[in-house]
Amino acid sequence: MSLAHTTVLLWAWGSLQAFEIVEKENIFQKTPCPAFLMFDNAAYLADMSFELPCHCKPEEVSAVVWYYQKHLGGSHTKVLTDFDGRVLTEAAQVRAGSDVLVRFSIRMFSLLVFRAQPEDSGLYFCGTRKGDYFYAYDVDIQSSEGMVATFMDEGQEPFADEYHRRLRVFTTFWEWTPCDRCGVPGEQWRIGLCYLQSPDLSPRYRKTLPDVVSCGAQAVPRKLRAMARDHTPELLVRSCTVPCKKKTIREGVLAIFNYVSKVGSRPWVPQVPIQFHQQRLGHGLIMSCPGARPEHAVAWDKGRQQLYRTQYLKGVNRSMRVFIDHGHQLHIRFTQLGDRAIYYCWRQGVRVAGFRLGVTSRGRYPASLSDPETRSAVKLTLLGYLLITAVFVTIHLCRCCCYLFRCCPNFTP
Repeated sequence: MSLAHTTVLLWAWGSLQAFEIVEKENIFQKTPCPAFLMFDNAAYLADMSFELPCHCKPEEVSAVVWYYQKHLGGSHTKVLTDFDGRVLTEAAQVRAGSDVLVRFSIRMFSLLVFRAQPEDSGLYFCGTRKGDYFYAYDVDIQSSEGMVATFMDEGQEPFADEYHRRLRVFTTFWEWTPCDRCGVPGEQWRIGLCYLQSPDLSPRYRKTLPDVVSCGAQAVPRKLRAMARDHTPELLVRSCTVPCKKKTIREGVLAIFNYVSKVGSRPWVPQVPIQFHQQRLGHGLIMSCPGARPEHAVAWDKGRQQLYRTQYLKGVNRSMRVFIDHGHQLHIRFTQLGDRAIYYCWRQGVRVAGFRLGVTSRGRYPASLSDPETRSAVKLTLLGYLLITAVFVTIHLCRCCCYLFRCCPNFTP
């Protein structure tokens, strides 16, 4: 291809990209902003990442600023931007529990919040650096603590709707996830969040359905919110079976395998990347699936043994040593020698990674406050000292009181 043809193609490609950007900007300019600021209700489960698009902005505004308030009219307002709308955060570097100022990003006027926590619930405003708001959201982050799992294969049914006079509390379920495994029996589930319906909601908050918002929304009065406090999120689980998609092996790799098989025995080649980890005997371990999010279909296998949620989901049995939490993490408490194996992780029906776990009873294990067991030991030690101190002080106070009343029987305060 000549230099002239290459130049023409690059010019055409740049023109198409410029046309695409202009079209996106025109979409923002053509969307009128409401005359009276309204709040769109949105609900998510804890540890999820979500996006809040700024659906409208004035034509003269080239960069938006996002603000956060815990309650409407609150004195404390967080600014979630560098005033240029170019704050970028990598999702892989975000840790759960960090402040919302660390877990957000702004891209194309939209606000992205990574691994949201219940403390992030509140009002999010899209506006200018001068403090002029033109779009807002009422975000409700519901905690996964106390989430109830319903196994449909065992004949269990989800929660029934609750009625309190003119208040109706119910669960709204998301779509079913794809099967978490292929080629073998797997599971799929759907997340249900708490919603309520009442005519006593604030009219300033926009609803998808008439008089229906999430249970933790700002539009819900405190009295109604207290009635719906016991209605926790739900998780429906059912079995499934799907075939695996055929993978094509590259000709070069196949030729090498054929050559090795002719010379001698074919070597074992893992189908997924495998990471080796050595754990000390008796200590806890938490494994996370790479790239997995709470809304993904994630599964764990111990070698050829499938760890199904019907047996290993957190909360199924109080004395579980090995369990899977609602964030798809595999927990092993008090590691034993029998835990040595390769643990495979499935994501969206595809096996993506493996963890080869080795257990040793020798070697020095440095204590660190980042270790959950170390923190638990420190807490128990401090509680023991506090208890001993309280008993010691109580005994001496009793002795002083007895001595005081014995020496001064006519003493009156």
